[in-house]
Amino acid sequence: MKPIEINDPEQIEKILSQIVLKGKGFTTECLLAEVIEAGLSYPDYFKAQGEDPLAEFEGKSPAWASYHVRQGKRVFMVYGDGQTGRRTHFTETP
Repeated sequence: MKPIEINDPEQIEKILSQIVLKGKGFTTECLLAEVIEAGLSYPDYFKAQGEDPLAEFEGKSPAWASYHVRQGKRVFMVYGDGQTGRRTHFTETP
């Protein structure tokens, strides 16, 4: 997958709603739901890169391996892959 970087909140939500993560570690049927649950209700920055054969975007595999989603000072990250184990990290800068 080609790396992607977006600053449009509506486009970010549309992309996140189409990402499915399967395999070991963190999994989800809809990455947008996880981002909202982490407290990012209107993300204003999205970056994705790498390739994960156990991730899907628009119903097709592979999708990106790492995700960086930000809303103001809150950041939600997903990294690793579905084969070795995917992890998440949430941080809020002061």
